[in-house]
Amino acid sequence: MDQLALLFLLLLGAVVTVPLGERLGLPAPVLMTVAGIVLALLPFVPNVEIPPEYILPLVLPPLLYAAVQRTSWRQFTANIRPILLLAVALVFVTTAAVAAVAGAVVPGLPLAAAIALGALVAPPDPVAATAVAGSLGLPRRLVSILEGEGLFNDVTAIVLYHVAIAAAVSGTFSWPAAVGELFLSALVAIAVGYGLGWITDKLMDYLGDATLQISLTLLAPFVAYVLAEEFKGSGVLAVLVIALYLAEHAVDADDVLGRLAGQTFWQIVDTLVTGIAFGLIGLELHHVFGTADGRLGEMLGWGAAVVAVVVGVRLLWLLPATWLAKRLHTLRDYDEDIPVSWRETVVMWWSGMRGVASVALALAIPLKTDDGSPFPAREEIVFIAFSVIMATLLVQGLTLPWLVRRLGVRADTGAERELEHDLAVRAAKAAKRRLKEIQEVEELPDDVLDRLHRGALDIGARISPEIVDDERREAFAQRVARVKSVHRIQREMMSAARHEILAARSEPGNDPEVVDRVLHHLDVRSLR
Repeated sequence: MDQLALLFLLLLGAVVTVPLGERLGLPAPVLMTVAGIVLALLPFVPNVEIPPEYILPLVLPPLLYAAVQRTSWRQFTANIRPILLLAVALVFVTTAAVAAVAGAVVPGLPLAAAIALGALVAPPDPVAATAVAGSLGLPRRLVSILEGEGLFNDVTAIVLYHVAIAAAVSGTFSWPAAVGELFLSALVAIAVGYGLGWITDKLMDYLGDATLQISLTLLAPFVAYVLAEEFKGSGVLAVLVIALYLAEHAVDADDVLGRLAGQTFWQIVDTLVTGIAFGLIGLELHHVFGTADGRLGEMLGWGAAVVAVVVGVRLLWLLPATWLAKRLHTLRDYDEDIPVSWRETVVMWWSGMRGVASVALALAIPLKTDDGSPFPAREEIVFIAFSVIMATLLVQGLTLPWLVRRLGVRADTGAERELEHDLAVRAAKAAKRRLKEIQEVEELPDDVLDRLHRGALDIGARISPEIVDDERREAFAQRVARVKSVHRIQREMMSAARHEILAARSEPGNDPEVVDRVLHHLDVRSLR
């Protein structure tokens, strides 16, 4: 088996593990990791050979961009304090604690290399956490915090990682220079992300076609990452900025087909890239353990010590941080998402799995320093990093569903239904306002006007039937039943038409391009 065949096998696994995970009640990323381990044990499966400098720019931009699609700028600003406590402060604390312990237990490990190790294992993985949390029916506020933490702790950790790697490679380190580099990196990233976001938004209007627009959104995160890195900025932060900008500005409420196509496209990208990334974790594990070379017991001890630090520091930090957030929330009535009980805090603690970002950073460690000597303790750092990844991903990932059930942490479905009800009312009122504006300039027959009024109410009732009284709800249910019957018949009619056009495609003399154009017209009409 060659590298290309292995790649396609991972892509197939990424698709298959999604429904398999739903049936088994296990997260798909964890299953892909296990699949990668199994593949690595097979003698005919080759070792993965990816140049370290290509891992971060190829893996992180699409994953981060896809993750941002599930959040918003308002949600980030509303949760700025919990995010700062988790994504910034906790990353610094974890990095320092891991560096201190690793420097004490690993012989000859330089300070800069120890900090690099701490930075690369500090950030919990947003893909793994949200994939697990989303399938467990957790409260939306917890999922929001995990998403925000996962997105922004990558920024903090990667900037710290780059500073530490630069110090280890060059052999020199200055705290003032490092702090200055952190701020400069953030400023450059924000400028690049905002500037490219504005340009991309204008290009979206110019392109018009949904296919070209989606292609542009695929290129945008890669361009933002590479351009920011070229100017010594944070590529990850640039991707977050451009993604948040486009989520707020490049939105056309009437572009239904483009929005549905874009969502579908990015779900596909997210699934495939996530599957490959977690499959690589398992595949690399065999190679990483092969570097132990007679020191497996000793290196496992080092890994266990760092795992204990990573897991313990998160718990010791979350307990007072959550208490402080709740205290400030009570005193000042901030509108933010916070855990409301110790059970939710425990779930947040156990959701701190490491994954794609840590793997990419570990494998991206340079092989040599500036003077040509090997990077100090590179094999030991990679081994410890993978120990942390596998321990948190497999142990926490596989036991988190049990823990959630045991603690009884569930989504607040009542609040969700209330919000859905309010949005349904707003949608119906907006439709009625527009209908009233049209009435003022157009003369409509009474029967048409009556049907349009019912249609305006139906818009909200389809979302939340509770907005109408019992009598109207019964009448609405009857209309829905009639409409469903009509739609079913229309679907069968359109299906017959599509089958006929597809049959015409294989007939001699028929231009396939013209046939496809007619079929596209039928598909769009069917969707509407």
